[in-house]
Amino acid sequence: MERLQRISSALTTPSTSTTGRLQNWAKSLTFSTSNVYYPKTVEDVQEIVRSCEKLRIIGSRHSFSKIADSTEALICLDFLNKLVSLDKVNHTVTVEGGMKYGDLCEYLHENGYALNNLASLPHISIAGSIATATHGSGVNNCSLTSSVISFELVKADGEVVVISRKDGELFKALVVGLGGFGVVTKVTLELEPTYEIQQDVYVKLPMAALEKNFMEIASGAYSVSLFTNWKNKTINEVWFKEKVPKDGPRKYAPELYGAKLATKKMHPVETQDAEPCTDQLGIPGPWFDRLPHFRMKFNPSTGQELQSEYFVPIERAFDAIMAIESLSEKISPHVLITEVRMIKGDNDWMSPTYKRDSIGIHFTWKQEWEAVQKLIPQVEAVLEPLKPRPHWAKLFAMAPSKLQSRYEKIDEFRSLLKKFDPTGKFRNEFMNTYIFGN
Repeated sequence: MERLQRISSALTTPSTSTTGRLQNWAKSLTFSTSNVYYPKTVEDVQEIVRSCEKLRIIGSRHSFSKIADSTEALICLDFLNKLVSLDKVNHTVTVEGGMKYGDLCEYLHENGYALNNLASLPHISIAGSIATATHGSGVNNCSLTSSVISFELVKADGEVVVISRKDGELFKALVVGLGGFGVVTKVTLELEPTYEIQQDVYVKLPMAALEKNFMEIASGAYSVSLFTNWKNKTINEVWFKEKVPKDGPRKYAPELYGAKLATKKMHPVETQDAEPCTDQLGIPGPWFDRLPHFRMKFNPSTGQELQSEYFVPIERAFDAIMAIESLSEKISPHVLITEVRMIKGDNDWMSPTYKRDSIGIHFTWKQEWEAVQKLIPQVEAVLEPLKPRPHWAKLFAMAPSKLQSRYEKIDEFRSLLKKFDPTGKFRNEFMNTYIFGN
C-alpha cells in the first residue's frame, strides 16, 4: 500500500502529542492509536478500508468525546479536502469530505453563492460536522445537515455508494451517521445567493428579562446567541447577526430590556482579546465573515478548553436556563462561557434536534477535568425534566439507556448500521456503548 501515508516521526502537526499520537484541537483528548492513514483519493480510502479490521474517521479533530477514537486505526481526511465542482445550473457545490467550511466559503462568495448558515467556528470539517449534526444558531435555521443534498460513502467492504435526498428515510438515517456507516468522501451542498450580515452586540442583559421575552430576543435577528458566565444573574452578551436589508444596515435601539448596545468589539469571553472575533458594531460584511463568531486565521474560541452541550425544547428555554442558574455558584468558577443558541427541528434520525425546535446550551469549560467531570452530571440532573439530548461530539455523562431512549429511531438506526457494516468495522468503544450498549 505504497500510496497510503502513515504518521511518523517525520510528520508533525500542532495537534500531535509527545507520544506521536494525534490530539483534538484543544489538546484535551489524545487518540488511542498512532496508526493513522492519510488518503489523497477515494481509491486510497477504498484500499485502507478493505485492509483494516477496525477503523474510525477523523476530520478537523474538533470533537471532545471519544466518538472518533480508535484503538486500532484512524483514517484522517486532512488531504481529502478539495473542491470537486460548482454547479451553477443547479446551484450546488460538491467538495471532498475533509474540506473545512472556512476554506470553502470565500470561494462561494466570490462566485455569488452562500450557505444558509454556519457554526460558530469555520475551522471545522464539512463531513465531520454533518456526521454529528453540528449547528449554528437561528430560530429558523436547522443544523448544518440541512444544506446536504447528497454524499458519497465508502462502505465497510470498500464499495462506493451515493446517498441523496431522493432516498427519503435512508438519507435521514445516514446523514447524521456518527461515523458508523463508512467514510464520507464527498458532500454536495445546496447553495443560495450570497448575502451580507451585520453583527451587533448587547451587553449585560438581566437574566430575568428572558422569562417573558425569550422568543422575542431569540428571534430578533437571523442568528442570535446569548452568552453567560453564570455570574450576577446576567446574560453577559447577546449577539445579533442580521441579514442586511436592501435599504442598508439595520439600526438597533441603544437598549434591549436593560442591556446596552456595545460600543466596542466584543469577545464572548469578556477577558479575551476580541481580535480573533468576526466584525461587529453593525458593520456589514459577507455572510461567511459574520455568521461564525471567530475568524478562520485565528485560533478559535479560547484554545485550551473542554466543551459540552445539551439540547432541550425551545418552549422550555427559560426553565432550562433557570435550572442551570440554580448551579451557578458551582459552575461559574469552572466555566469560561456558556452560549445559548437556537436550532430549528429536523427529521434526521440521530440529530439531537430531531422533530424538536430546540435551544442548545453550550458550555465552554476551563480545562479542569477533575471539577468538570463532577459538574456535568449535575447539569444533566437539573435538565432531566426537559429530556435533554447531548451533542454527540462533546462531553456528557448520560447513561447509554437514557440517551438511547431519547431517539425514537434508535432500533432502525442500529439495524442499518448492521446492514452497512455487518462485521462492525466502524464501531468503537463509543458506538458500542452509546448506540449498541445498555
